[in-house]
Amino acid sequence: MVAVLIVLIVLVLIVVANGVRIINQYERGVVFRLGKVRPDIKQPGLRLIIPIVDQMRKVSMQIVTLPVDSQKIITKDNVSMDVSAVAYYQVVDPIKAVVEIQNVVSATYQIAQTTVRNIVGQSALDEVLSETAAINEKIKVILEQATEKWGIFVSTVEVKDIQLPDSMQRAMAKQAEAEREKRAKVIAAEGEALSAAKLGEAADTIAAHPIALQLRNLQTLTEIATEKNSTIVFPAQFMDTMQSIKGFMAKEQ
Repeated sequence: MVAVLIVLIVLVLIVVANGVRIINQYERGVVFRLGKVRPDIKQPGLRLIIPIVDQMRKVSMQIVTLPVDSQKIITKDNVSMDVSAVAYYQVVDPIKAVVEIQNVVSATYQIAQTTVRNIVGQSALDEVLSETAAINEKIKVILEQATEKWGIFVSTVEVKDIQLPDSMQRAMAKQAEAEREKRAKVIAAEGEALSAAKLGEAADTIAAHPIALQLRNLQTLTEIATEKNSTIVFPAQFMDTMQSIKGFMAKEQ
């Protein structure tokens, strides 16, 4: 009789032990009772279930980093490039994540890869390179709509790396160089135009005041003399004055 009682106690302990579950802080427990999901979700801590009758699946509530491998994409303007991305998602409804989809990680990866290819393929090369934030937002919105029914919340999607063909990189480098040369020529032309306008104003001033030209000549001679050289420069007006003096002396003689 005692042996039978001991056996019964051992069996009870085994059954109770099989019904004990420990759920970590970052997990939630989804319980199936006789194949039907229970609406109450098991919270973190020590939890009990009915052995044989209940089955529990743990679902991680942590944010998952999902890298989207590089893939060849042809843009709207027929440029081939390799694009990779990364998505961050989190399970917000454990029951949907278990019941609605068989493998939530694989499904999210596949829909993310397809969405990246479609959005980038609908954009031109310049848009992909300069409007990355807008493209990321478009991908995120589509992923949210697709994964909402699985109990998934997509927090961020980023286009991580864009690889262009070597020929396209060389063409873009030539284009950038030509653009810089064009700006340099435009700036030089604007400088010449401004200089010509100022010279015209100076010529008008000298024409209105002839003595200003004499003063400018004297200033130039002063600047030359400060260099301590042996060069003597006579302005054209000074030579005209010398010719006038010689003519006057000849008449007097």
